[in-house]
Amino acid sequence: MEIAVDLAGGTVVLRDSANFRAFQVAATGAGGDDELGDLLELHGAGRRGRDPNHVWISKSWLVAQAGASPQAMSLEEWATGFEKMLGLAAKMGWLDGDETHIKAHTEWPVLTGGNLWELLSMRVAATPDLEMLVDERGERLTYAEFVARAESVAAAVRALGVDAGDVVSWTLPSGIDAVVLSAALSRIDVIQNPIIPIYRDREVTFCTRQTGAKLLIVPGVWRGFDYGVMAERVAAESDSLHVLVAPRGALPLGDPATLPPITASPASTGDAPVRWYFYTSGTTSDPKGAQHTDPSLALVGLAMGARMDTRNRDRSGIAFPYTHIAGPTWLFNSAQYGTVLLLAESFDAKETPRYFAREGVTHAGSGTAFHLAYMDLQLEQPDVALFPRLKNCPGGGAPKPPQIHADLQRVLGGRGVLAGWGLTEVPILTLATSKNPDDKLATTEGFAMPGVELIAVKTDGSLAAPGEEGELRAKAPQMMKGYLDPSLDADAFDENGFFRTGDVGVIDAEGFVVITGRLKDIIIRNGENISAKEVEDLLYTHPSVQDVAVIGLPDARTGERACAVVALKPGVDTFGFVDMQQFLRDAGIRLQAIPEQLEIVELIPRNPSGKITKNALRDQYGGVPFAR
Repeated sequence: MEIAVDLAGGTVVLRDSANFRAFQVAATGAGGDDELGDLLELHGAGRRGRDPNHVWISKSWLVAQAGASPQAMSLEEWATGFEKMLGLAAKMGWLDGDETHIKAHTEWPVLTGGNLWELLSMRVAATPDLEMLVDERGERLTYAEFVARAESVAAAVRALGVDAGDVVSWTLPSGIDAVVLSAALSRIDVIQNPIIPIYRDREVTFCTRQTGAKLLIVPGVWRGFDYGVMAERVAAESDSLHVLVAPRGALPLGDPATLPPITASPASTGDAPVRWYFYTSGTTSDPKGAQHTDPSLALVGLAMGARMDTRNRDRSGIAFPYTHIAGPTWLFNSAQYGTVLLLAESFDAKETPRYFAREGVTHAGSGTAFHLAYMDLQLEQPDVALFPRLKNCPGGGAPKPPQIHADLQRVLGGRGVLAGWGLTEVPILTLATSKNPDDKLATTEGFAMPGVELIAVKTDGSLAAPGEEGELRAKAPQMMKGYLDPSLDADAFDENGFFRTGDVGVIDAEGFVVITGRLKDIIIRNGENISAKEVEDLLYTHPSVQDVAVIGLPDARTGERACAVVALKPGVDTFGFVDMQQFLRDAGIRLQAIPEQLEIVELIPRNPSGKITKNALRDQYGGVPFAR
């Protein structure tokens, strides 16, 4: 049965009262669960709940409403069904202490729009005063305030001579300005090219040149680097690129009355125009630009919310660069579900977790490096819960060590890691859900998202059976519309149209995916393959090890040798080569896979998305003298 609550109209109605298999509150109007509970209490129908996304419903009110409403069954039959439902509720702990109220899940409308601006307009119409964005300095915007500011910025950018279909490249820190700008560019139908802030002259020049960008927007000086000066150097090599320097809070504002009418979405998502150019962060070659549409990101945002138990007014911690493809995807998710994004310009291992704690984070993302920082701070204050409203810790960007799931549950509470896997070209192919068993949450990256088809292909080109290792390949509705350089497409897709991810893994009999490495992250020692991730996962379980990366280094004798680079936990002074060898022997790994070199570092280098920068470690240790 369902209790329909309309906050705008002030009504509470029992619907589908003879359905005893479901019990929820369907809410509409501006407000949250507290306002909903207050309205229920006003009608004598219930009260506020203690847990997020729940309220209490009065048993006596349900009985009275059922007796006053026409039924497809007799009252005696209804009473029998209701008693069975109460028995299940008691067994599951869904009755309050005096058993007068039943715990009910709250469901708020999930919105869908044909494009980003249409979706934002729908959200403003539904919940204009709902908080949308917060930053670490305490600035806040509601959905209505956000859209109004985005329209002003859109008008100003258009006044610079930018028209629909033009390309705007931009790089800004992950604050409110970045989110506002992405929405503003959507409003005027430009193709936007968000660039991650670690890119410098070479990469930014390549991106702006390949996209044919008309405008490059940068933040000025940020974290000691002058992006404005760099942008001028980049523009000097182009005849058509203009630069706009916009420090924090200084995005230009114009008159929204000058904006053209909003463009209607095409009837078919397949006809949606390309609106996004995202570049992969290549290490040894030029970045590759992936073309995406609004519907491809919207599909991911919607499915992501369903997997992560996202509900109205949840608060998601965005600890990675917003200009990564995951940033706009979270914007879609926020507008679809009516949630709050907690933005951090750059991640600080102490201050960012404290900020998320002050703001009542419910989804603390988004990868191993961030999760370790959250746990470290919680262990410093064991008697006070850091994230008391925590639902789960979304994970992605790189495979996780299995041990971290249990550690997060033990230290922070919540459901642990909900890991996902995807690429810039085809984001979030798999994602776990809180309903999955702990062994799957610990050891896998979840299962295929809706509409995704996954296969594993062995080195001989044959299809891997469930449980067999192979290169993971995919077809998906969120697939890019090809690379900006079409010559790259032929190698990216196989003869059957599957995208070659370059990731090696296993799809088990239940469809869960385990990433075992990269095709290019296999260490070949004396002709034998060693999975770096296999060794990393084992070393991570050692009580002295905080973080680890296993890399292959050139070796005159064996071709390559495995080198373990280890960061120790606070307070640990020693972890020797013999200790490592013995630990891995005891773990049962084959002798050939035990690293022949150990390097101790203070911190494992990672990029802003949380991926270990193994190329930097190879450069650092590749020339170090080595003797067996």
